[in-house]
Amino acid sequence: MQTRNSAAAEKRTPSFDLELPARTASVSRKTGETDVHVSLNLDGQGTCSAATGIPFLDHMLHQISSHGLIDLDVQATGDLEIDDHHTNEDVGITLGQALAKALGDRKGIVRFGHFLAPLDEALVQVTLDFSGRPHLSYGLEIPTERVGTYDTQLVREFFVAIVNHSQMTLHIRQLDGINSHHIIEATFKAFARAVRMAVEVDPRRAHTIPSSKGVL
Repeated sequence: MQTRNSAAAEKRTPSFDLELPARTASVSRKTGETDVHVSLNLDGQGTCSAATGIPFLDHMLHQISSHGLIDLDVQATGDLEIDDHHTNEDVGITLGQALAKALGDRKGIVRFGHFLAPLDEALVQVTLDFSGRPHLSYGLEIPTERVGTYDTQLVREFFVAIVNHSQMTLHIRQLDGINSHHIIEATFKAFARAVRMAVEVDPRRAHTIPSSKGVL
């Protein structure tokens, strides 16, 4: 027999239909300098294939995939005989476009994400908002000009490209760290976990835009 209290509780408990369209995207970008293809699945298992011709960038893309639980395929060729800048930037642009495409109108997502990632002595905080307003606040102090052959100035350029083309607000803060590799890798891991949090479906607003304005 159903009691009055249990019937009232059942009546108060909303039911949610969480069946959302597949959050996948494929984007290609070809210029006179690069040819980039990115495919991703926001609801993946963290499988990654990355071949950009820039080994350290490939390593960082694996961090985004693994810790963000995003299935990611990035294939790129570019004018690496000049330097890594164009390829690094265009991978960021194309990845940002793929994120925006997979999110669509951003209905039902948590929207905000944050994470504090340590890597040995390095500690980096990332906070982001899929706000529809691109902004980057970048607070890394990387002590060396290169990690292997990778120009550490390109870290900022990569995130500028992602921010502008995914239309997110992104704040990166370095709380500690003296090793360039550790600082950068902690940043990408924190970014991945913050993205994972932000793109999760919020069951309390499963089919609504996460904004008081009703649009992002």
